[in-house]
Amino acid sequence: MVIGPQPRPIGTFAAEHLSPSYPERAARGTADKLRAWQAEALDVYFETEPRDFLAAATPGAGKTTFALRLASELLARRVVDRITVVAPTEHLKRQWADAAHRAGIRLNPEFRNGHAMGRRFNGVVVTYAQVAVRANLHRHFTESARTLVILDEVHHGGDALSWGDAIREAFEPATRRLSLTGTPFRSDTAPIPFVTYLRDEHGIRLSRTDYNYGYGRALADGVVRPVLFLAYAGKMRWRTKMGDEFEARLGQEDTKDVTAQAWRTALAPDGDWIPAVLAAADRRLTEVRHTIPDAGGLVIATDQSAARAYASVLETLTGEKPTIVLSDEKSSSDRIEAFSQGLSRWMVAVRMVSEGVDVPRLAVGVYATSAATPLYFAQAIGRFVRARRRGELASIFLPSVPILMALAGQLELERDHALDRDAEAVDLLDDDLMDEANREESASERLEDEFTWQALESDANFDRVLYEGTEFGFAAAVGSDEELDFLGIPGILEPEQVRDLLQARQARQSRRATVRRASAGPEEQRPEDKPLYRNLKEQRAVLNGLVGVRSKLSGEPHAHIHAELRRTCGGPAVAQATVSQLQDRIDFLRKRIHAGG
Repeated sequence: MVIGPQPRPIGTFAAEHLSPSYPERAARGTADKLRAWQAEALDVYFETEPRDFLAAATPGAGKTTFALRLASELLARRVVDRITVVAPTEHLKRQWADAAHRAGIRLNPEFRNGHAMGRRFNGVVVTYAQVAVRANLHRHFTESARTLVILDEVHHGGDALSWGDAIREAFEPATRRLSLTGTPFRSDTAPIPFVTYLRDEHGIRLSRTDYNYGYGRALADGVVRPVLFLAYAGKMRWRTKMGDEFEARLGQEDTKDVTAQAWRTALAPDGDWIPAVLAAADRRLTEVRHTIPDAGGLVIATDQSAARAYASVLETLTGEKPTIVLSDEKSSSDRIEAFSQGLSRWMVAVRMVSEGVDVPRLAVGVYATSAATPLYFAQAIGRFVRARRRGELASIFLPSVPILMALAGQLELERDHALDRDAEAVDLLDDDLMDEANREESASERLEDEFTWQALESDANFDRVLYEGTEFGFAAAVGSDEELDFLGIPGILEPEQVRDLLQARQARQSRRATVRRASAGPEEQRPEDKPLYRNLKEQRAVLNGLVGVRSKLSGEPHAHIHAELRRTCGGPAVAQATVSQLQDRIDFLRKRIHAGG
């Protein structure tokens, strides 16, 4: 009797012999062998084989590969006969089906409510919206076979949404349910179907993750790219619907309303801030392409009109027409796929940066949107962290506003979903509103028709770099040697090399500033010899630079230092202060820094 090769034991996934980042970057869901975390997660699952399992893994870590390997195992063991994958968008339906095909599982992404399931498929891929329309139909399909349901980015199933009720009704009879998430959970207090909640010491119910692989661990393992955030500030001027004109400086602590309006002014395509930042991002992309020849860039816009305007600016800068993606339609999926497989420089998108959209060559991003929830920010940044080889570095350009800088600094924070808190009392932007904004892309155009708010003027300056929660660099003019030092950082570096290089560039920037001050003649140092407008701009830049130095030395936030200066020296906020008031603060701060206090 001839004995053939023995089959691999099913359900045994010892991970001790695998490096954390093994294998190297593969196409979504196609890895023949598992990364260490994927093998470990499968071991955890098969220890108890629970009906519900929640796996949280940072974007780019390989959730799809893990889910499809688990599905293969359950099919092979005859635990399930059918698979239903629920994805957030039409584009992701196709990605899931393609990945499943490469893994030997046949999923139908073209399934529509009312269609037969089809015997030649192992299952279907549907959207949350699809299930919400005919929950009873999907319940019937779930009951008609032993079904594994994979809920991709399960936070979309919050019970406060119609989707949540539908998901619970449709998939309650499932034999097994695997919930996946790669981003912080929603900021609402609605329970998510099939997620377990346990009370903490304060009595607040927190979601329980069965397996978690966060960004910090993935970064240490070399599975994802480190992210370099380049923040840009500038002077903003706008007119309110009442006809009042305001001026403020982006990057300076102010009221929420003023910060929001300054931010909105910066994003206006007809100002100078957007063209300057897009030009800087394109310079950065050119630098990255020296080591990653196919590297691409993505601009994330708030609405369709802004996206088209940004694309026009990029075409003028580069001489190349960017790919524009405006909606969740098949034609948009085709454009994303063409960009992913091509060599063009830029893509501009409104909505299609949502969870899971896989364009591994994206290396440079411009966060030109007013969306500011932890959920949306993590989704957006997740588009850039999918590493193909160790040492790749992602670069994100963003407005220097406190909430975005805080989110960038907390990128490694792992969040559970909390219930029982007072949603009104928590200072968070509402993810439900962001979902609505994503579905209604013309919202900002309608607001423009209703109100007469108008951006009048904006300019840009390099503000600082944020890397692994630490700030580097000081305010510098666009196009200056100081800015170019940071834009010219190589595209492939080990994380510790990035930090060392940033420290060296910051030290060089400080030396240059010292030399300039020492070599400046008396005429250059007399503020009355220059126009008032120029003086105000320069004085604010000098003050902000000194505040940055003071912050580095003392560890105090910029806002606290500005508040101390106002208490000590008097006068209004920086944007309204006169030249002499700003000079008083500069002199006071220089004395404190030189004295080491």
